[in-house]
Amino acid sequence: MAGRAAAAPGNGVRPALPDEAEALTRLCVRSKAHWGYDTDFMRLSRPGLTVTPAMIAERRVLVAEDGDAGPLGVAGLDALPDEAGYDLALMFVAPEAMGRGIGRRLFGGVVDWLRARGARRLEILADPNAAPFYERMGAVRIGDTPSDAIPGRRLPLYEYRLPPEGD
Repeated sequence: MAGRAAAAPGNGVRPALPDEAEALTRLCVRSKAHWGYDTDFMRLSRPGLTVTPAMIAERRVLVAEDGDAGPLGVAGLDALPDEAGYDLALMFVAPEAMGRGIGRRLFGGVVDWLRARGARRLEILADPNAAPFYERMGAVRIGDTPSDAIPGRRLPLYEYRLPPEGD
């Protein structure tokens, strides 16, 4: 456990560790299932809920934790072709940690991660249940787009513009 503590910055958000891919995937699945989706929906959604060792090795997965409770939230990012933008590939908070500020802290960690890479914007394809959260974080809805997992389903698309340093 010493490696975990050493990796965690003061805000409780840190890069994912190589051995966490399966546990983080389970967290994503539990979080998505929390909203009452049926078995077929969850089966179709599974690829988008998977945290791979490659994602972790590329250092594009962040984990939120609170003390010794282990991972309570996870976010994954993908670069967009425009070099100044990233896609929030996944962001989930464990159901038992919802409403405790973990999502806000994790989103702040994402913003810090983006700033360190010179990014100016973040695209977010949101689950409708998460849309109010992203709006509270300052993301603006820019449209909607078809789900890549569920045929016929459309999802809200958001953009978050990074505020200048110090704001």
